[in-house]
Amino acid sequence: MNIHPGSATAVEPTPVDGRGLAGRPLALSPSRAADFRQCPLLYRYRTIDRFPEQPTQAQTRGHVVHAALENLFDMPAALRTPESAHLLVEGAWAAMCEADPALHDVITVEETATFLAQTQRLITTYYTMENPTAFDAKAVEAHVEIEDGDVLLRGYIDRIDVAPTGEIRVVDYKTGRCPSEAYEAKALFQMKFYALAIFRSQGVVPDRLQLMYLSDGKQLHYHPDRAELERFGRTLKAIWTAITEAVASGDFRPHKTRMCKFCEHKTRCPEFGGTIPPYPGPPEGFSPPRRL
Repeated sequence: MNIHPGSATAVEPTPVDGRGLAGRPLALSPSRAADFRQCPLLYRYRTIDRFPEQPTQAQTRGHVVHAALENLFDMPAALRTPESAHLLVEGAWAAMCEADPALHDVITVEETATFLAQTQRLITTYYTMENPTAFDAKAVEAHVEIEDGDVLLRGYIDRIDVAPTGEIRVVDYKTGRCPSEAYEAKALFQMKFYALAIFRSQGVVPDRLQLMYLSDGKQLHYHPDRAELERFGRTLKAIWTAITEAVASGDFRPHKTRMCKFCEHKTRCPEFGGTIPPYPGPPEGFSPPRRL
């Protein structure tokens, strides 16, 4: 596995699957796996067609928070104060707007002060959950890429911590609220994905998967074991097989759920009277699944 710590100037991760990176093969990330499980047609539109989507204010706030916390851990420990983090929020937002002026269509100039205040409140909550001056991260915004059998796994980990005794903690920041027990498994899917990548590459099962919910200050901790990660690997293989078969055939069927109310592709979805556009074909370099 390749693990590359992100730089302090990175604001938003580059797309990590589909045709987002020139010359790179189709890969599976937690978000794209979730898309396919939710609705195969949504997966196609995001990964194969790559139709643009307008970011929401909540998504944009999440990018700003992640950038600020990434940059925070690039600073010397003694300087990782709440005041520094609040300034990093302003700097991350300014850098994002400079890179993409269209963000002012999402958060207008008049809304900026309120947006930044709301974002800084999430940072304030973060400081009630842990003290970043007390430890150093092993990696932040770590790019991971590994072949697990026929499946190429790719993604970004918010933070990896390694204790002096060697235990590994995988941390992910969420700007929403902690889910109820009924939705914990869905929330942990992403974390098990990263735990599997670390296990496959290093032969070590991470001691703790930690989701930090900055809206309500709650945390979700999980301690995986080897047998569970092996089972999860088989789950990913099944998802990947279904994806590659759909990519080869062009058969991406819509699946109507309550999540459809958030979808921007209703005009292209037959479930809402839309018409599916012609399939552009598999990405360049795609290899169809092997038949046994």
